[in-house]
Amino acid sequence: DGLKLGCITKREDPADALVVNKKNELYNLETLPEGSIVGTSSLRRLAQLRHKFPHLNFKDIRGNVITRIEKLDSGGYDCIILAAAGLKRLGFESRIHQIIPNGISLHAVGQGALGIECKSDDKKVIEIINVLEDTPTSQRCLAERAFLRELEGGCQVPIGVNSFIKNEKIYLTGMVASIDGERLIKDQSIGNFNDPEEVGKKLAEKLKLQGADKILSEIFEQFREK
Repeated sequence: DGLKLGCITKREDPADALVVNKKNELYNLETLPEGSIVGTSSLRRLAQLRHKFPHLNFKDIRGNVITRIEKLDSGGYDCIILAAAGLKRLGFESRIHQIIPNGISLHAVGQGALGIECKSDDKKVIEIINVLEDTPTSQRCLAERAFLRELEGGCQVPIGVNSFIKNEKIYLTGMVASIDGERLIKDQSIGNFNDPEEVGKKLAEKLKLQGADKILSEIFEQFREK
C-alpha cells in the first residue's frame, strides 16, 4: 500500500535468445543434434522447448548472465537460453546466436520493459518520471500483466506471451503449458488500445475454457508438495 507503478520505459527486444558453445556455432535451435544439452532455469522456456524439441536434453542453470555464459563456455552445456534484452543491456549482444521465434517460445510477461515504482502520493516524482513513459510499451505490458494476474500465475509458472499494436488495437497471444511440455494451450485476444487490462482478462478466460486452469492447478499442487 502507498506504492504504485509510476511509469514503464521503452521496451528492449522482449524475445528469448539462443547462446551457443563455440563447437555448436553451425547449429540453431531447430537443428541441434539429438541429446544436445540446453541450459535454462525458466519453467516457461523449458515447457515450450520440451514441447517443440523432445529430443533435446534440458539442464538447469543458475547464476547471473556472466556466470551462465562462463558455464556454457567451459563445456557444461551445448547452448543456453537467455533474454535478448539482458544480453543487449549488458554488452553481450555479440553472443546472441539466434533470436528465438514466437512460434517456438513466447516470452515472459513484461520481458524487456523496465517499470519504475514510486510512492503513489508523490506528485513531484510522478511528474518527473512521466517523461520516461512509453505509452505503447505501457499498454502492451498492462495487457500482459492482466493476463498473468487473471491466471494467478507468477514468474516460475509456464506462462508466456507476445503482444503488438496495430491500428489502435492490442494483439495479445498467450500460452500455458505443463512442465513436461506435453500439454500446451495457446490463443490470442484482440482489443482496444485504451483498455489493455480487458484484453488480458479476455485472453485468460479463453485459455481457462481450454483447460489452462487445470494445468496450473496441477503445477501449484506439485510445488506445494515440495
